[in-house]
Amino acid sequence: MKAFDFLLNKREEKPRVKGITMVLDKGVGLETAESLMDISGEYVDYMKFGWGTSIIHDAEIIKAKVEMYKNHDIIPYTGGTLFELAFMNDKLDEFFKRAQELGFPAIEISDGSINLAHEDKLDSIKKAKEEGFIVLSEVGKKDPALDKELSLDERIENMQSELDAGSSLIIVEAREGGKNIGIFDESGNAKEDEIDYILDKIDGEKILWEAPNKDQQVFFILKLGNTVNLGNVSSDDITSLETLRQGLRGDTVGKIN
Repeated sequence: MKAFDFLLNKREEKPRVKGITMVLDKGVGLETAESLMDISGEYVDYMKFGWGTSIIHDAEIIKAKVEMYKNHDIIPYTGGTLFELAFMNDKLDEFFKRAQELGFPAIEISDGSINLAHEDKLDSIKKAKEEGFIVLSEVGKKDPALDKELSLDERIENMQSELDAGSSLIIVEAREGGKNIGIFDESGNAKEDEIDYILDKIDGEKILWEAPNKDQQVFFILKLGNTVNLGNVSSDDITSLETLRQGLRGDTVGKIN
């Protein structure tokens, strides 16, 4: 029983297909991660092992963390940069095999840091699906200058083709900072007209918006409701985001249907 269960607002239960929260694991220890999941794991749907962090940690620790997350009904997955490193080093087969050995049920396919022909990206999505992985793919570049070269129509075309190739969710790039990248301007404010344009073309339930900052999370929840999919959430902000979703924090009190 929750401490004040009579004030809770109902949320879709796991496994959720909307209202998804993706959290970033930047290399936290097993005991710390487990303690955090004991108190807030029910509010996490996906756990991304950030960029190449998994490369420099002991395999048995990674394996134990993956299993722990799965025991909390969370889908752990490798970040896109890890895929990019494998691709650029011609180690995709080894990457898929090791990810399976470590117990990862999902992987992210991206091209944020490398030059990757889109056909090669689509082929990688298909291959990952054939290997039995849930695939999340990310659209956008990590370098703001390069990201700006990608037109909105090109983004949408890429998003749809990646869904068609087998991606379960499309991640809209915003990095950890959430400023001057993708759908956010230099101050971190959302470009609402671009978001509306994307949503006019792509099913919103198939989009996971990276929104690392509280104001961005509030924006999406007030605009699209508490069933919006949000990602790159800090592990420190899991409870904060859930209270925003449930209308239990000042920014959303009385504003959640």
